[in-house]
Amino acid sequence: MTTFAGQSVLITGASRGIGEATALAFADAGAHVTLASRGTSATQAIAERIIASGGRAQAIACDVSDYAQVEVAVSAASAETGRLDVLVSNAGVIEPIARLEESDPAAWAQAFRINAEGVYHGLRAALPRMRAQGSGVIVNISSGAAHNALEGWSHYCASKAAAAMLTEAAHKEAGDVVRVVGLSPGTVATNMQREIAASGVNPVSQIAWDDHIPPEWPARAILWLCGPEGARYAGQEAKLRDDDLRREIGLIG
Repeated sequence: MTTFAGQSVLITGASRGIGEATALAFADAGAHVTLASRGTSATQAIAERIIASGGRAQAIACDVSDYAQVEVAVSAASAETGRLDVLVSNAGVIEPIARLEESDPAAWAQAFRINAEGVYHGLRAALPRMRAQGSGVIVNISSGAAHNALEGWSHYCASKAAAAMLTEAAHKEAGDVVRVVGLSPGTVATNMQREIAASGVNPVSQIAWDDHIPPEWPARAILWLCGPEGARYAGQEAKLRDDDLRREIGLIG
């Protein structure tokens, strides 16, 4: 595995699931990890686990729908090393699942702000710093829903499509210095999948729990995308459903 010793990594939505697994993986690889989430009780506990194991970590409250808070998180992540080497824009929500004609406009808009504007805010805050230091990697968590409409998921599909386009746009503008990539992990055994299953809406809710991949798989994929092998995915979306990619990362034989 690529070492990230001495590097500074900021992960949004880091309180559980993919975000937590990614924080632990980067810490194991030697990085200084900043765990960002709307609350700090869970992320502080994760940071303390990392520190107790000899790693370096901190937790910070950050609502990614608020640009000022994202800017503060980027500054905090950069404080120890003077750099921000990796940003993982993982924060996202699936609720409220609802058909368009039954959806709540305020809740729909808030989900879009988190899933799409949150990615923009991360790019806007991180890109100037990474350009000034001459390098950096940004991984935006995408979804198959960015490319395929699903009943009850208009907010999620539209916001993930916007996030995927932001990845491409950022690559066009900053790809000469910063690697910006997307990761579509497929269905992952996280709390989001429990919410999807509870809704009973569209075929994804019917997928058996054992068919979801563990969050450690996308975490390993993110580290791989940030290493030298991931360079060819700059401006693109790596799809973890692809068995060839899984083999290359070492997730399957």
